[in-house]
Amino acid sequence: MLKVAEEQDLAAVVETAVKKHGAHADEFIPILLEINHEYGYIPGEAIRMARKLLHQPEDHILVSEGRLYGLASFYHMLSTEKTGRHVVQFCESAPCHVQGGRELWNSIQKTLNLKAGETDPEGRFTLKTVSCLGACGVGPVILVDDDMYGNVTPKQLADIFAKYE
Repeated sequence: MLKVAEEQDLAAVVETAVKKHGAHADEFIPILLEINHEYGYIPGEAIRMARKLLHQPEDHILVSEGRLYGLASFYHMLSTEKTGRHVVQFCESAPCHVQGGRELWNSIQKTLNLKAGETDPEGRFTLKTVSCLGACGVGPVILVDDDMYGNVTPKQLADIFAKYE
């Protein structure tokens, strides 16, 4: 479950992440991951704050907001938009598709009453599709937060989603 910290000071989250990981190019993704995990998503203001802390021309560390935004928007485990308390990711790869993925996808949308990219009005679930979750042998696969479910059938969905408040 994401530790969405509406009240938590965004500047403190960003500063803590940068201090923990250091201002090095190979730490940009771990910094963004930590911000995403602690705040629930990576708002534009967080990218601007991180850039100010990471950009150190004297040490030849050149960082643009575009570079950080590019990372934050490229990786499916990061989000630049506010999400629900739980993120449901559906694998839409060919192996999952041929193992019942289409039927499962239709059932997920019906069960959650959501389409891809949407968050329910209560802020409980956000539904996303991903090109692969790397568990092709047990497809179809869904990931809810950090919990992976393989060989999922439509009949299992209610029990799976009931675990997440």
